Amino acid sequence: MMGLQPTSSSRTRYWIGALLVFLAAFCFALKGVLIKLAYQYQIDTISLLTMRMVFALPFYVFIALKLAKRRPPVQLSARGWLTLALLGIMGYYIASYMNFLGLVYITASLERILLFIYPTFVLLLGVVVYGRKVNRLQLLAVLLTYAGIIVAFVPNISSGQQKDVFLGAFWVILSGLVYAVYLVGSDTMIARVGSQRYTCYAMIVATLVIVIHCLIANGLNLFNFPAPVYQLALLMAVLVTVIPTFLIAEGIKRIGSGNASIVASIGPIFTIILATTFLNETITSYQFLGTLLVLFGVFLIGWKGRK
Repeated sequence: MMGLQPTSSSRTRYWIGALLVFLAAFCFALKGVLIKLAYQYQIDTISLLTMRMVFALPFYVFIALKLAKRRPPVQLSARGWLTLALLGIMGYYIASYMNFLGLVYITASLERILLFIYPTFVLLLGVVVYGRKVNRLQLLAVLLTYAGIIVAFVPNISSGQQKDVFLGAFWVILSGLVYAVYLVGSDTMIARVGSQRYTCYAMIVATLVIVIHCLIANGLNLFNFPAPVYQLALLMAVLVTVIPTFLIAEGIKRIGSGNASIVASIGPIFTIILATTFLNETITSYQFLGTLLVLFGVFLIGWKGRK
């Protein structure tokens, strides 16, 4: 009986980790829906992004201060801090802004499908940056993912739900590429700083830059929107930003990034269901088939990464 205890404990740890990633995927799936709901009130992209980040900022500052009291000081050179800041700006300012901008033009469900191209970017960047080899299974996964993107995307060209599908797709795919660069560059920094501290510091820096952008763009004029906009921004800050970032970090710690990517691939399905329910978006059979192909490609990439 004693010999079975570690196995039982490890299984419990795995399933808790999988549940955390699953919940994080659901939270992330809400993002596009909440953004599209907020856009109904004629708010501009940078103002909405600023409110989301400003509402989230106190949580990250509080957690960062709490971690600073419990753990030894972070030992980083000036160059290390600069690298951390640049990565935070890239992952949570540039990528987020492009993503928000893309949602001005396309539906939440298509945005989530297109955004899920980023695991293929992570894989390809690994080849370019670290010289990793791509085997046949990984190549098949990439081809399946891109085939799914095409199948899901083409029927939307003539859809009345999007006013400029090519422009929206461009911003969302570019957002995925920038976020992939952020992920690839974060590996070493997370190992040196810790996932929770790294997330807090990156988000704090990104928020400061976003506030500066908003100040230049419209003088931080954030106080003349209808009440529902602030409610949606607060939901984005808590449900789509703070909670899932820590859920996914804890989940990866328990089950690994490969398994986490497999569990998180359920995200587009969540978004399709939510977008159909709350935004009355029409999901075609082509879009659903494309989604399945994308998810299968992401599954293969995550499964191979687990080995």
